[in-house]
Amino acid sequence: MTTEAAILAEGLEKTFHDPQRGTVEAVKGLDLECRSGEIYGLLGPNGAGKTTTLRMLATILAPTGGRATVAGVDVATDPLGVRRNIGFLSGSTGLYPRLTARETLTYFGELHGLAGDALRTRVDELIEIFSIGSYADGRCEGLSTGQRQRVSIARAVVHDPKVLILDEPTTGLDIMASSDMIDFIDSRRAAGRCVLFSTHVLSEAERLCDRIGVIYSGRMLAVGTLDELRERTGESWLEDVFKALVREAEPSA
Repeated sequence: MTTEAAILAEGLEKTFHDPQRGTVEAVKGLDLECRSGEIYGLLGPNGAGKTTTLRMLATILAPTGGRATVAGVDVATDPLGVRRNIGFLSGSTGLYPRLTARETLTYFGELHGLAGDALRTRVDELIEIFSIGSYADGRCEGLSTGQRQRVSIARAVVHDPKVLILDEPTTGLDIMASSDMIDFIDSRRAAGRCVLFSTHVLSEAERLCDRIGVIYSGRMLAVGTLDELRERTGESWLEDVFKALVREAEPSA
């Protein structure tokens, strides 16, 4: 691993204590590196540890063990410093129901230090990028799932963060909205940003990812370009590559 990574995790662990199941090891000694100008896809079945990993990197959950830095800032010792440098989106990212989309973007822009003409210009730019214009001045409580998701991602990137951490960003979006989201994620590469995202839509990973990490039972099974993972498994389609890696791990899981 290099010290120039935008996201760097070494031996990352997260253990929960569940009254029914006892000790649950959600993430087990996970290493991960994602560089600036790179789109990295994190793939895995439900319960594999993807969301837990992303939430630790976004400082929503504290790691039980290991170490991680985002934009050079330690997630455990300086979580506020991490949050200044990231945009985070998950299925549970909420919006204030009584604010309009425009008010939401303005409010979060102000929280990140934007003001005056710079803030208004940025809000207008995001409204255009994410095609929010037709409902920009309607309250968020009246928006559809897809519309709320567009506002949520615009909110996450209002400060043009160095690092984007996205947990299934196209969930709830229709075909056109998903396409817009994918185009936006793709544009972050050219802008020199780092994007780490999880998805169950393998076609998204095939189209977008410079590298792919496959996680299973809290452990990283494999990391590489799609061609490297194809060579490792002898499979062509990403779905078959994914299944081959999981099958390989199951006897020892």
